[in-house]
Amino acid sequence: MANVSNVKSKFFEPQGVSAALVSASASAQTLVIADGGPYGNLTETITLYSSADNTGITFDIIGTDGNGDAQTQTGLAGPGVGLTISFTDKYKTVTSIIGSGPITTDIQAGILGTGDLTGSVFAGRTRIRGITGTSKASAGNITFTNTSISGTTLLTIPTTGAVSSIDPYIPDNGVLFDAGAYITVPAAAVTGVTVYYDG
Repeated sequence: MANVSNVKSKFFEPQGVSAALVSASASAQTLVIADGGPYGNLTETITLYSSADNTGITFDIIGTDGNGDAQTQTGLAGPGVGLTISFTDKYKTVTSIIGSGPITTDIQAGILGTGDLTGSVFAGRTRIRGITGTSKASAGNITFTNTSISGTTLLTIPTTGAVSSIDPYIPDNGVLFDAGAYITVPAAAVTGVTVYYDG
């Protein structure tokens, strides 16, 4: 049993839509970050909402991606009246969101809470030993990739499409990820999962 003596766990939970989680409604050109993440240990699409026309303002966002590397997106045109817009890239953490000029009226930043959400299980050599959790009424696949979130898929766990326990059989020696293990969780299919890994 020596090969499982350093087993650790990490919980991954899709947060669901939250229109003002990242920054509460305000009119400052530099948004005040209320919750910079990580969001349930997963990446999220960051959104902006305004009750007025801010299409003449562009926004830059700085943070980290699912691998934990620095990530910046610039020049996103602001939202129109009563509209929500989204940054293209998903973010694990958000450091700042800055407008190119004065905000017309209150603007807020949140998370979209949908789609395939990604996260880092362990950045170095590891083995996935097990996974437990709960699925939702939609079917989907939980996948684990080697090296990065866009790396080679080495393990896929399908969900049933019903509210049920996720507790698949994984061989005793686990599944080896020689350059880091990264997870993709479909928000529509999973309530949350705990991953057990060497670390």
